[in-house]
Amino acid sequence: MPITKSSKKSISTRLGSKTRVSPEVEKLVVDVLALASSGSKLEDSYWEKKIFERLNRLLLNQNQTVLEAALDQTFKSQTPAFEILADAIETAAESLSYDHQGQIYDVLLLAIPIIAQTRYTIPSGPIRTPLVAEVVEYLKELIIAQEANLSIVPWLYSIDQIPQSHSQTRLLLEKMAKSAIEQADVVYELKGMPETIPVLADPRFILCTVAVPQGHPLFVWQEEEPLKIERNIALKRWQVAMSSVLAELLPGCEYEVLLPDAFFTNCREADKKVRPLSLTAAVNFLGSTLSVTPAEISCVIAPFGHEMTDEFRISFAIKGHPEIIYGVVWPLYDRESVSVEDIEDGGGANSTMELISDTLHTAGVGDIFKHAMLFTPEMCEDCGVPLFPNRSAEVVHAEMPADTPAQQLLFH
Repeated sequence: MPITKSSKKSISTRLGSKTRVSPEVEKLVVDVLALASSGSKLEDSYWEKKIFERLNRLLLNQNQTVLEAALDQTFKSQTPAFEILADAIETAAESLSYDHQGQIYDVLLLAIPIIAQTRYTIPSGPIRTPLVAEVVEYLKELIIAQEANLSIVPWLYSIDQIPQSHSQTRLLLEKMAKSAIEQADVVYELKGMPETIPVLADPRFILCTVAVPQGHPLFVWQEEEPLKIERNIALKRWQVAMSSVLAELLPGCEYEVLLPDAFFTNCREADKKVRPLSLTAAVNFLGSTLSVTPAEISCVIAPFGHEMTDEFRISFAIKGHPEIIYGVVWPLYDRESVSVEDIEDGGGANSTMELISDTLHTAGVGDIFKHAMLFTPEMCEDCGVPLFPNRSAEVVHAEMPADTPAQQLLFH
């Protein structure tokens, strides 16, 4: 599978592994640096083959530490090698070739993201068998190609429950590939799932795997006429068809279902979609819980990261009061870089900081303070939640007022 030097995908977090450099790490990094320096497609193909052979072996052995160390080393090199390696690892984790009875299949792990918002609790957990059957029917009718085989996990995942590493992702894919191609019964480890942190706006995911004979189309928008359905038309039909399923899965929620696509791409797309929604939901939640208008809410925006901005944290307070009562994290992905000049200038017209400000202004918040310095991303030592900045450049725990109605959950 080719690695695109200008890939839109990249790992979402800058890894800071202190793992001692091993020969496996050195070999992987050397090959990736060589690919980054390649001047022809033929040479690209040579290095890509070597890289994927090594990655498949590392993932098969669940050697996540080597992958993280290599990512860390290429990130520090400040070359295109980091993006190339990040893309390659994701590709190797979410897709594979599967040999069954002499036929080679292309297999891809798909995520179906649902962006949900509520004043209560966004559900996660088991999906009833009739609803699973409906989702499979709609996938076959509207999304996947005619020759594709399919498997699906009967679980509505929260972000805390999806595979948390490349190795875990590949392990799940291998199990689902066997189910899809051999129509074999497999056991998914769904008991003992991590608890879902309650938040006002959050993605949910349904995971499935699509398998086709090697070189054949995966999706309906890859088909030849008359089977071809354009991607935008498929999305509209998909959203209409899934409305009844989601109404049962997500009672009391507003939601938007996205088009099924590759696992890592759609996890990032879901996080991007939920970011502005989280700010609007926070304003609505504070207004209804504390009986205040958006104009009575004050916000502080600050960049957080190690040496460069990895995320913004937005603090909420009652106007005229210094106490931080609520906080939202706005993570950065792909090429969403923030320069030192952007931070020092408080954000330009097209900056992330300005986008956050505009979202808050649209929600009715007028009092917004922007910090012109990079904060260390500290977490609460007791409960592990992010700490948020106040106007005095201190990072503190967000605490709702003591007289907040007991039935309301604290989200941050």
